[in-house]
Amino acid sequence: MGTDNAVIKGTLDMLILKVLSLEPMHGWGICDRIETLSGASLCVPQGSLYASLHRLVREGWITSAWRATENGRRARYYALTRAGTRQLEVELDHWSRLSRGVARVVGATT
Repeated sequence: MGTDNAVIKGTLDMLILKVLSLEPMHGWGICDRIETLSGASLCVPQGSLYASLHRLVREGWITSAWRATENGRRARYYALTRAGTRQLEVELDHWSRLSRGVARVVGATT
């Protein structure tokens, strides 16, 4: 997370939940989707991704199951649960308030 395009600490869970709200996918697909949707401005280190995925499964916000990928390999696919959908709404609300607060501080002239 030390690079310029690393995900801001504390936002990775929200980004994963958001990406999984679009469709179930495997870990590499989640990283790729975040990078693509961010215009390559965000990069998720594999270690951080899998730590978050395990935590989200423990919280009951996502589920996982082994499936075949597009090229026939086995991979663990992750999907959002109803509780995860509710948590995503909470996370998005929190992010909205936080980003407005940061914008106010950055824009302060006094």
